[in-house]
Amino acid sequence: MSDKARASIVDAPKNALPIATASTLSEAAGAGLVAPGVEIFDADQVASDLRAVQGEPLDFGPKRLAAAAILKEAQQRGRARIERAFFEDRRSGIGVARALSWLTDRIVESAFRFAQDALFPSLACSESDRLAVIAVGGYGRGEMAPFSDVDLLFLTPYKLSSRNESVIEATLYTLWDLRLKVGHATRGVEECLRAARGDMTIRTALLENRPICGDADLAIQLRDRLWEGLFSTTAEQFVTAKLLERDERHRRTGGSRYLLEPNVKESKGGLRDVQTLLWLAKYIYRAELWRDLIDKRVFTAEEVSRCRLAKAHLWTVRCGLHYLAGRAQEKLTFDYQVDLAERFGYRASGGQRPVERFMKRYFIAAKQVGDLTRIFCAALEHQHRKAPPLTGLRRYFMTTPPEIERTPWLEIRDGRVAVSDQAAFDADPINLLKIVEIGVSTNLFVHPDALRLMARRVREIDDDVRAREDVRALFVKLVSESADPVRALRRLSETGVLQRLIPEFQRVTGMMQFNMYHHFTVDEHLIQTVEQHQLLKTGALADRHPGESQLVESVSEQRVLAVAALLHDIGKGLREDHSTAGARLAAGICADLGMSEAETHTISWLVLHHLAMSDMAQKRDISDPRTVRAFADLVRSPVRLKLLYALTICDIRAVGSGVWNSWKAQLLRQLYNDARAMLIGEDPALTRHERAEAAQAAAHERAAEWSEEAWAAHVARLPASYWIGLDAETHIAHARMMADPQPAADSLRMDVRQEPGRDATEVSFYTADHPGLFARITGALALAGASVVECRATTTRDGMAINSFWVQEPADDDTSAPSAYDDPDRLSRLRDAVKLSLAGQLAPREALKARRKLKPRERKFEVAPSVVIDNAASDILTVVEVNGRDRVGLLHDLARALAAENVNIVSAIVATYGEHAVDVFYVKDVFGMKIVTESKHRRLEAALLTAIENSAPA
Repeated sequence: MSDKARASIVDAPKNALPIATASTLSEAAGAGLVAPGVEIFDADQVASDLRAVQGEPLDFGPKRLAAAAILKEAQQRGRARIERAFFEDRRSGIGVARALSWLTDRIVESAFRFAQDALFPSLACSESDRLAVIAVGGYGRGEMAPFSDVDLLFLTPYKLSSRNESVIEATLYTLWDLRLKVGHATRGVEECLRAARGDMTIRTALLENRPICGDADLAIQLRDRLWEGLFSTTAEQFVTAKLLERDERHRRTGGSRYLLEPNVKESKGGLRDVQTLLWLAKYIYRAELWRDLIDKRVFTAEEVSRCRLAKAHLWTVRCGLHYLAGRAQEKLTFDYQVDLAERFGYRASGGQRPVERFMKRYFIAAKQVGDLTRIFCAALEHQHRKAPPLTGLRRYFMTTPPEIERTPWLEIRDGRVAVSDQAAFDADPINLLKIVEIGVSTNLFVHPDALRLMARRVREIDDDVRAREDVRALFVKLVSESADPVRALRRLSETGVLQRLIPEFQRVTGMMQFNMYHHFTVDEHLIQTVEQHQLLKTGALADRHPGESQLVESVSEQRVLAVAALLHDIGKGLREDHSTAGARLAAGICADLGMSEAETHTISWLVLHHLAMSDMAQKRDISDPRTVRAFADLVRSPVRLKLLYALTICDIRAVGSGVWNSWKAQLLRQLYNDARAMLIGEDPALTRHERAEAAQAAAHERAAEWSEEAWAAHVARLPASYWIGLDAETHIAHARMMADPQPAADSLRMDVRQEPGRDATEVSFYTADHPGLFARITGALALAGASVVECRATTTRDGMAINSFWVQEPADDDTSAPSAYDDPDRLSRLRDAVKLSLAGQLAPREALKARRKLKPRERKFEVAPSVVIDNAASDILTVVEVNGRDRVGLLHDLARALAAENVNIVSAIVATYGEHAVDVFYVKDVFGMKIVTESKHRRLEAALLTAIENSAPA
């Protein structure tokens, strides 16, 4: 840019600052803009326009507003040009961040110069009138997202003069008129030092101070005083504070860099981690260039290149996110993921959708940030800038573990396992596994320098290495027998060793599953499934989950279970069903790992059927012997049953926080116990009649106040199907609710019973039966905010209906689990809603319309609706399974459609998997028979599909 273009509105004082460049360490200087500077901010034109305003005979207020209007027009034009360069010219986000900072510099300087020279001119400035405008924080770094804050420090010599106060006020009002979010402080140099000593946030902001305009000597004085009086003597304190702050931020944002909806700025592996690294580098090394860190042997040139690329990609995602949202949106929610993938030109490939490919690139960048952060922290430990993993006397007096003494190429360095003889380490590829094994067995971390060596040598793992028996055996041992298989797998994955040993793992690394059910990428989910196996196997969760822990501990084939846990989703991302593809891939992987033919066959079977048990438990009536028999026929072996049960527990628990709950645990436990009894011959194969009689007797034992005659009369009113599938406590609660006197035809009785073991509340209604009753009740439940997980409907022989619903309070967010619906006020409102609905004073379908609107992050998900009608799953009932998009009132709409087709609902089971709902109805026709005709099946299917489509949310 020419000197003329750089000129201020009026001649600047002799010691005025030019527009300063940001630190080249943060990549903001010398890299050019995303468009010619004059197209972003025409300094000559703006200066001319402002001079014209300065010459107008206007009062203070109108003159300032006129200047603000000129700057606003320039700002809008500049921002539009930058945005166009981003989306149309495909310029990088880091370039956008620099350009926005550059544009903001010009705006701030123009506003300040106009306030200082046009609004409050002074012919003779005193010492106290000296003033510097300094960018701090992210803006001081020379990087701004489209809707970032503008953090300014107005620096004075020692006290604030009245003129400076007026200049600052006018400058701020002008910037606020431009809708800039300005954070500001006015301090003297010594005030800055005092504030920075007592507040780490202020200290961090001042670390990145960058002069924009004003008094140059004052800005230089601040810089020198900060380094001489604070930064140079407090490095260790700063490192400790920033790393603790980072750890707390990671905990607050989910603790994993593989969350499916990451916060681009704050999550682990996000931009804040990059910024933390840069803060530390600048504070400790006064590093102004990336090559400074190479020269100081902190990073290699290759590592710096990877970090630059990762940072640039994260900035591109963040800028795109801000532009699409039209605000400072930092969380990369599902809806924005789809839109950004489209805007950035990603295409479907190899069974992966564009959004999944886009997010894989994001997770690779997050992983690279994590790798560099780990290396940097190790360098700090080596230079005693950061406390190592072992501290105090233990660090200095620990004995060398025998495993390391027996390995001549290893040593303990900074409390970590490190390579002492690189030539010996390089001599055999199996050492890539041995160093991880020793780290786990000694409970020591592997030194980042050793991890670097591992990453450089991964290409040596070829078919010949994979075929070595010792390599295969050691890997399987790490997964199934080591003290911490999760740490071993993470180290192997981070260095790329895992992906070379199991090439199929490369495809699922960083792969997202675009749904609202899973919380992590596929590779992270697989490792967390192994972690759940380890926690349950070792009894670490025995206090909270004694039954599940005991079951997993008792598995004899722990090696099979561990490998199955690692491979159960290995088929994700291919065009065919992932269970089928995974079984085929697992068979080949297990053979390559040297597992026996029997182990390979079992693992392949587990991968093929890893969803079977959870599907059966959550989508079918497991009190029906036919259901249990079908599941037992699939499993065939008590050993396989136990393995599948254990894998199912680990898989569900690894999906994410809040997915596993006592309701699912109870269903799986019941299915396991019944199927096991059937497989080992302990079940006498009772007929439905005999099972009903046993249930009646068990209930009668608890109802001692009932006479034989009264109990017999009660039993005579109810069909045999009622007694099967409900426990004795429920039978007793219903019996008391149904006792004489009989309720009037328009009255309603309600019973509420908490089931802590299921995290659910059982709510039962007793009233006169009539067509559409079930639909009206489910509509009222939806209006009351109760989430139905299971329900059973029974009509007595004298025309009364008893409907039982197990309901939960929906989760507040994606990380919490549903809970029992037990608030007394809400239960009272629920009862009132049901009464109004039954009386015809409330139309649930109409009332629910306003609640069907989806949240923005949910709108991009599509679930193809389907209806499956099955007459083989039950001896006496037809099973109708409906798959569709989950929403408020779906069960009510489906129940209305069934009622309109003269179909009676005996029971219903509701399962949700994120955005996907599966509602299963056990039904019969008006004559109490199965629905067998094809024409009726077609009408029923059409009615249910129409119910989903016509009431779909906008």
